[in-house]
Amino acid sequence: MTTTSGLDASSFRDPNGFVFRRQGRLYRQINQQYREEYDLLINSGLYHKLNAENLLISHEEVDVKLAMAPDPYKIIQPRLVPFISYPYEWTFSQLKDAALLTIQIQKIAMQHGISLKDASAYNIQFVQGSPLLIDTLSFEKYKEGRPWIAYRQFCQHFLAPLALMARNDIRLNQLSRIFLDGIPLDLASRLLPVATYSRFSLLSHIHLHARSQKHFQNKAQRASERTLNRFSFMALIDSLESAVTSLNWRPRGTEWVDYYDHSNYSPEAMEFKCKCIDDYLLEIDPCQVWDIGANTGLYSRLAASRHIPVISLDVDAAAVELNYRQSRREANQFILPLVQDITNPSPGIGWDNIERMSLLERGPTDAVMALALVHHLAIGNNLSFARIAQLFSRLCRALIIEFIPKEDSQVQRMLSTREDIFHDYHVRGFEEEFSRFFSITRCEKITRSTRRLYLLKNKTTF
Repeated sequence: MTTTSGLDASSFRDPNGFVFRRQGRLYRQINQQYREEYDLLINSGLYHKLNAENLLISHEEVDVKLAMAPDPYKIIQPRLVPFISYPYEWTFSQLKDAALLTIQIQKIAMQHGISLKDASAYNIQFVQGSPLLIDTLSFEKYKEGRPWIAYRQFCQHFLAPLALMARNDIRLNQLSRIFLDGIPLDLASRLLPVATYSRFSLLSHIHLHARSQKHFQNKAQRASERTLNRFSFMALIDSLESAVTSLNWRPRGTEWVDYYDHSNYSPEAMEFKCKCIDDYLLEIDPCQVWDIGANTGLYSRLAASRHIPVISLDVDAAAVELNYRQSRREANQFILPLVQDITNPSPGIGWDNIERMSLLERGPTDAVMALALVHHLAIGNNLSFARIAQLFSRLCRALIIEFIPKEDSQVQRMLSTREDIFHDYHVRGFEEEFSRFFSITRCEKITRSTRRLYLLKNKTTF
């Protein structure tokens, strides 16, 4: 949960300014030393062009008396990002779109005599279905002959993880959890298949770049003396764009990517379930929903159809990829698909373990949907109903949750390869434990099914 006042925990590294809160409102202080660059951003027309094309977050200048520290030049109030996500929670196409956005902004900036001095993936957020640059202080005046200062960062934050996901294993994006300043190029070079040496873009920007870093690591002066004229600079940007564009990943071969094709719901049961969920959403009227175990987002779209923003979470990267691709095709502004394992959710990491928020810190939300999930937690992960209920009580004010009994074919399949030690797994045990934290408002037995759908309301006032 964010604090109502004080310095933002992720905004302390840039001497040019920082993000802070006052009485729940978000502001950014721009220090005097960034005055020239900020004025250039505004007066050159770059800010207005990027804002008009929905590439850079919008802001309003407010009273400088709101400053949190000495030496302020401007105080701006940026548009609020509804939900903060991180690169290690994105699927392949999300990271690729964020990389291409960064390149697009760099190209437009060059037309105004400006360049990006940062190319951090953490400067990008997904707002209304599209990537958006949120760091207003990422720009500097372009200086002829100077190399692109953000080149290494772009390769480590974008190109290296994309290449590893596309050419090795999609799960390697989780390395971004460990390496907050991007995956080291020497590590990426060793993990990539030998065949990638034959691809010029990856050879140049990862393999040879890694060798160059090692060569110059103790020769900072010589490295800084290298020059790059404008033509070569733009050729580098074009080459990076081609490298990113050439990388693709086909989601397939995972356990859950085609889940709905093999579910045991009849058409009548599915229709009844959707109607119940829609009725529950209408009753609680949430401002935001987290759909945990969302798969490809079938039920997320029920909430989105009511213009409710949905954080659509699933552990399966292939399912999340398909969810994002469909949302992008539909131009769906209400669904944010993310890779998230609720049994091992994103922790607080970085400096003081608060630089990047844990999943739980980004809650609570108005409502959680946990559909066809509880049996995976209870039987697949040996979690008691008490622990599951307690976790959900920290996450939401209202809970739409499905209980699937042992006689259900999906549960029987899970139990076919293990001893049934789950003696408390029954409706009575479920209702007793969840009633400790929630009031049972509605319960419907799904037509032509043994499953039950509940609407629960949290007894705790957040």
